[in-house]
Amino acid sequence: MLAPVRSLGFGGVRLVAELGRMAVFAGSVLRALLRPPPRLGRLVQEIYDTGFLSLAIVGGSGAAVGAVLGLQGYNTLVRFGAEESLGAVVGLSLIRELGPVLTGLLVTGRAGSAMAAEIASMLATQQLDGLRMMSIDPVHLVVAPKALAMFLVMPLLNALFIVTALGGGYAVGVSLLGLDGGTYFTSLESSVDFENDVAGSGIKSLAFGALVGLVATYRGYTATPNAAGVSAATTSTVVVASVSILILDYFITALWDVYP
Repeated sequence: MLAPVRSLGFGGVRLVAELGRMAVFAGSVLRALLRPPPRLGRLVQEIYDTGFLSLAIVGGSGAAVGAVLGLQGYNTLVRFGAEESLGAVVGLSLIRELGPVLTGLLVTGRAGSAMAAEIASMLATQQLDGLRMMSIDPVHLVVAPKALAMFLVMPLLNALFIVTALGGGYAVGVSLLGLDGGTYFTSLESSVDFENDVAGSGIKSLAFGALVGLVATYRGYTATPNAAGVSAATTSTVVVASVSILILDYFITALWDVYP
């Protein structure tokens, strides 16, 4: 009868220990970012790998999500004679919630998993040990630029997702369903507030970028140095980061509503 209690206690202790190790790792990444010399070349390359190579999937997914929102929103609003509010419904849904959350999930699946797999592969092939042999800190050279790049590109990709999604909603609502274009943009402009909506979306995307960057680099850096460890690091990065994004989104939304 004590086995379930023992398992629960062991799981709780292991979770706290893992969070502690991750906090220590985050501190080492922050110290590496502040320590000279700046790895600008590595940072630019990571921004390209993380941001530029994610443009297609983020932009295409944004247009598709916006088109679905425009279609579903119009069919729902027309029942109440409020189809002129389509721009507000699409805009607020995207800016407040769907934009940062879906962008975070998409970037986690495309760039976060690749980031963890690359670091874990370097660990398995002893490249990180080789850097230490040459008195080069792997956190400073490899990990910190990746984490910073994820933090920097997430808000930009979020903005791209929102813009393309608004375009998809406009294409369906105006071009396909016959809503007046001026009405669409007027409703959107009058309902979206910069301080509450746009700023909140930016803060969420920054928080998600920092979270995904930390989880991906930590899972890769602490992976078991073999092929199975690389696979496990990649899978755990996607699972942990995705669930953490959804949980963190709730807390940011709740705190933002309490302290606007």
